[in-house]
Amino acid sequence: MGEQKRKQDAKSNFVFGKKNYKFMFIGIAFIALGFILMSGGGSDDPNVFNPEIFSFRRIRLAPMLVLIGFGIQIYAILVNPESKK
Repeated sequence: MGEQKRKQDAKSNFVFGKKNYKFMFIGIAFIALGFILMSGGGSDDPNVFNPEIFSFRRIRLAPMLVLIGFGIQIYAILVNPESKK
């Protein structure tokens, strides 16, 4: 009887639940999308200035998506996983 109880206790318990991982992947997607939107806008010729680097997408939208993604990551870590009884 005692050996069966030890085997039950030895089962691997994950720290995070399915809900946590779902939010983590959503957060990673937001961060990746933000960095993708932030890229580009440079010029091939160093003597020519490209004002496209100061567009709304690169200055406001992309950093906001990255910060929202990090916020989702923090939430995913802190949310209590569903415990099974």
